[in-house]
Amino acid sequence: MARVALVTGGTRGIGAAISRALKAAGYKVAASYAGNDEAAAKFKAETGIPVYKWDVSKFDACAEGIKKVEADLGPIEVLVNNAGITKDVPFHKMSLDQWNAVINTNLGSLFNMTRPVIEGMRARKFGRIISISSINGQKGQFGQVNYSAAKAGDIGFTKALAMENAKGGITVNAICPGYINTEMVQAVPKDVLEKAVIPQIPTARLGEPEEIARAVVFLASDDSGFITGSTMTINGGQYLH
Repeated sequence: MARVALVTGGTRGIGAAISRALKAAGYKVAASYAGNDEAAAKFKAETGIPVYKWDVSKFDACAEGIKKVEADLGPIEVLVNNAGITKDVPFHKMSLDQWNAVINTNLGSLFNMTRPVIEGMRARKFGRIISISSINGQKGQFGQVNYSAAKAGDIGFTKALAMENAKGGITVNAICPGYINTEMVQAVPKDVLEKAVIPQIPTARLGEPEEIARAVVFLASDDSGFITGSTMTINGGQYLH
């Protein structure tokens, strides 16, 4: 029986690459998304991967969405917490809404998504929980106090949950991508990318979404069973941690 994998934010960018790679590796994949119906429909048509719409910052929505996925595909054995947003502004100008939106989506979602599946994983003695953090959760970033705090929190969540579940066949790991060639990064003006961003990266290029996806496939596999509580840094050498 193919294992079931759920990828949040799984229809665009890094999430879409993860969803495709897991399907290619033989998983039954479900992809959740928040709001872009057009992109989700296009992704579903291209890949055949079922898509589900809910807000990962809301616990009840996650619990209900997970029930639907499990009714359609079976128990979730691999959870990829990939969904995230940015609301960048210097902290002295940051509103409470900008703080809460990023914390609730990028960090709160790890509780909202993982809590409904962890008991089943514990009962079955198998689980893979992989959360996509960020280079900026490791080193901080101007204008991203909310985002950096949330992504650093993802790493702490990973370490503690890994300790609690290590004996039960459940691994919990984080991946910290650097600058990846997605729509979000391509929205940065080209001259800024070429003059300010890429010169900071020793490999002298952006990463590709598929490079993150390959790491997720490995961490989801049986071969990675001795790796838990780890933070995999994939940033072209930009920040050595």
